[in-house]
Amino acid sequence: MLAVMTDTTGATVTTEPIDRFLTAIETATIPTCDAWAADATLDATVPNWRFRAHGPDDIRDQYTGWFGNPARFEQLRREGLGDGELVEYLLTWEEHGVPYAAHHVHIIRVEDNAIASDTVMCGGRWPASLLAEMEAASHA
Repeated sequence: MLAVMTDTTGATVTTEPIDRFLTAIETATIPTCDAWAADATLDATVPNWRFRAHGPDDIRDQYTGWFGNPARFEQLRREGLGDGELVEYLLTWEEHGVPYAAHHVHIIRVEDNAIASDTVMCGGRWPASLLAEMEAASHA
């Protein structure tokens, strides 16, 4: 992953804390990830709900539930935003022998080499049966 990114305005953004966060997602090591600032915020929109978490411990607690299994980015797009990144991905993993996938978009702001805020939109966790149903519907 990149350590520094140049956004569309030509500004250089340090993306190293975002790199740590994305690596922690893939390796299921969120509990030990140190990417967040002491006063970081998470603003999450999930199916039929929206909530916030404050501070690294609350954010890690939330994300540990989401990213508790080693995973792989099937698709990963990172766009510089001047003070952070827009990160979009399709994540796949296996849980109790069942394949899953999720589609997320994060708007991450970095301050003093730490994630200061993360606004995330999550489409939900899709087990293999639902993924097959979505695939069939896309060909109907």
